Amino acid sequence: MIDLATLATYVAIVLGFVFIPGPATLLTVARATSSGTRVGIATGAGIAAGDVVHTVMAIFGISAIIATSAMLFSVIKYIGAAYLVYLGIRAIIEKAPADLARGALPIPADKAFRQAILTEVLNPKTALFFLAFLPQFVRPEHGSVVLQLTVLGAVFVLLGLFSTVVFAVSAGGLGSFLRRKPAVLKWQGKVVGGIYCALGVRLALQQR
Repeated sequence: MIDLATLATYVAIVLGFVFIPGPATLLTVARATSSGTRVGIATGAGIAAGDVVHTVMAIFGISAIIATSAMLFSVIKYIGAAYLVYLGIRAIIEKAPADLARGALPIPADKAFRQAILTEVLNPKTALFFLAFLPQFVRPEHGSVVLQLTVLGAVFVLLGLFSTVVFAVSAGGLGSFLRRKPAVLKWQGKVVGGIYCALGVRLALQQR
């Protein structure tokens, strides 16, 4: 089992990592601002579910295949980038519902959850991160490597979920205020769509 000193170091590093604004944070904030806290939390939960997939992939070595195959890495990367750009374009061209100001959500929480899972799973950079990061804290002499990787992955997922919930609640409150402003409603979808497109371009341009 993982010793407490190693686990404490790992938790401190992960906390610093998950609270630094990145793609997951931006995606969560964009959803929470445009659709409310509940949808933002659902997005964070979807990202966490995607990280569970990456943890399993790292444990069973699938991420290693992605790491050694330039073609597979590129295929997954471009599919993920195209999906984000697709979501961004849809957000830009769709008109805000007339009842949005009265509290209706433009996207159901379950749909936001599914989209977030797909977005996270299709990010090969995350797969490589789990493959490279988690083993640094594994000590074979302390027992089952699989068990240690599972614990480390679970801790990362839980802390990541905690951070996205914090961001979702904060952004959701701001979004609730902004959605009462007609001028904001007019441009909200375009701003959110722009964030998605930017994330897609960022993913497409990132190197291994």
